[in-house]
Order: sequence, then C-alpha cells, then structure tokens
Amino acid sequence: MAEKILIIRFSSFGDIVQAMGTLAPLHRKFPEGKVHWLTRSDMAGLLAHNPSVDKLWSFDRKVGLSGLIRLALELRKERFTHVYDAHVNIRSLIVSLILRCRFSSPHFLKRSKERFKRIMLFKFRKNYFPKPYRGMISFLTPLKKWAVDFDESSLCHDWNFAESEKSKVHQILNEKGLMANEFVALAPSAAWEMKRWPLDHWAELIKLLPNHKLVILGGPQDHFCEDLAAIAPNRTFNLAGKLSLMESSYLVKLSSGLVSADTGLIHVADILGKKGLALLGPTAFGFPTSPLIQIVDVNLPCRPCTKDGRGKCSMDVYQKCMVDIGPQRVAQLVTSFFKN
Repeated sequence: MAEKILIIRFSSFGDIVQAMGTLAPLHRKFPEGKVHWLTRSDMAGLLAHNPSVDKLWSFDRKVGLSGLIRLALELRKERFTHVYDAHVNIRSLIVSLILRCRFSSPHFLKRSKERFKRIMLFKFRKNYFPKPYRGMISFLTPLKKWAVDFDESSLCHDWNFAESEKSKVHQILNEKGLMANEFVALAPSAAWEMKRWPLDHWAELIKLLPNHKLVILGGPQDHFCEDLAAIAPNRTFNLAGKLSLMESSYLVKLSSGLVSADTGLIHVADILGKKGLALLGPTAFGFPTSPLIQIVDVNLPCRPCTKDGRGKCSMDVYQKCMVDIGPQRVAQLVTSFFKN
C-alpha cells in the first residue's frame, strides 16, 4: 500500500514556507505516496496550488475546540501511514492525540522546539543551537527517522501560482513599465519592529541605487512605504497593501532579487531559488538555506537575542545589530550580487 503522509503546520507565513522544504524529499523517499497538509484557513492560500501537496486540509479558528476535534476525526478516516507534527502546539497535539491510536510510534514524528536550548539562549545567553540556525533544515532533520535524505543545495522548487494571481501581477507591472528580472523587490516591513532595518537606511538605499527600478512590498498597514516610494517616484513603486501573500510571492519570483529582513518573503525567495539579501539582526531562527540568499549581518556578542523580534534591545544603541548594516554595503551587494 502506498504511503499516505500528513504534515501539520498551521502558521505562520514564514514557517509554512520553510516547512515546504520537506515536500520534495518526502516525494523522493515515497514516490507513490500522497502528502496531505493541515494548516490554518487563513494560510491555506500558500499551499492551495503547490503541486507537491496532494490534499489540503484547513482549520478555521472560529470553530473552536469542537470544530478541531471534528476535523481530527475526519482526518482519522484517512488512515495516514505517517504523521509529521511540524508545529507542536496545543492544536497540533490534540490532532495528533486523536490520530495516534491507529499507529505505532515509528510513523509519528514531531519537530522539537528544543525548549531547553531556548531557555539557555534567551535567559542565560548560552547558544547551543547550530550557527547559523537554518529553519528549513530544522523542519527536515526529524524526517531522518523515516530515512528521508535531503541535499541542502537542492531544496528549491517551483509553485503553481493561480492564473488570477499571475494575471494581476503582470497587469500591475505592465502599467508601471516593468519587466521580469529588471527590478529589485524590497520588503522593508516585518511583524516586529526590532528585526526591521531602519527606515532611514531603506531611504538611503533607494538613493544609492539610481540605476535600479525598485518595487516595495508590504501589508496594508505599512503606510511608511508611500514615503519611501516618494524618494524616487519615477523608478520606485509601492505595492504595499495591494497584493496578497501569494501575489507578492509571485512578484518576488519575477524580480531580479529581493532585499528583506527576517520576513516570510525572504523564505519565499529561498525556496523558489531566487537571489536575495537577508538583513539579519536580533532573531535566532530566520537564516535561509539556499546559496542564492546572501546573509548580511554584523558580528555582535548580543546576537541573537529574540525568537521572532519581540523583546527589548540590550544595547545602548537601539537595534545596533540592524543599524550597523550600512546602506552603502547593501547597495554594493545589490549592484554586484544581483547582476552576476
């Protein structure tokens, strides 16, 4: 009987993208197998058109615990041969508990959050994690128990974007006179302020790239992106809040490269095999895997100091790890790395 595999990862954007690195190795190991994925309903669009996901299951938080149990009972009918809990939160543990009674332990895996190491790092400043900590590899490592092999240099794969998503992006680019691979994508926002590159650095970067066309990506709340676009309106275009996550991801695919801090989009560039500059500072777990993504950072003894950008900076200069990544350095890399 062919294997039937369930991956459980509910959120967030960047983590789901990094967890997608498991799909190609799983299909190589189980060529006749089917891979299902359980995610949150508001994240389902990221996986809906992925050719490596044979069936997508989604959970709406509005239905609460009873709805989650009903969904888990439906999943139980699928008789999965392998279940990988890549989230390990209350919801995923409830689902796993309902499914577990049908399987022996070798067919159940979970991705450890390594809480002891986290306590040692964030409370006592002792870092026992791999350096750098590559999120995609952390999702793949548990699969070794299923004898799933992977090559770090060949984890990239393409996504089947919906025609509506592609059409909208191409229409916008045509209206602005932009062609594929002739513009640089910028992602100046991030979920938490401490991991953002300073806005005045983004402004200076735009000034230092007079021969580049730039497209700014972000969410509807990122009103500062209008101010950045106004610095050079003839060659800088603000699409913040105008594209969905999948549309933004498709635009990254069409770009010559992406400049971003630790955001979901840098992981999109990572898995799609696009060039990128990852401006990394306080976060511990945001390092990309592909050799096409160049890490741009500074060596400070206080790094890393946070899981995802929350918390307080301990330095006299707030965000020193991000402030000290100079715009001139990034501009030189854009000019050289994205053209070669």
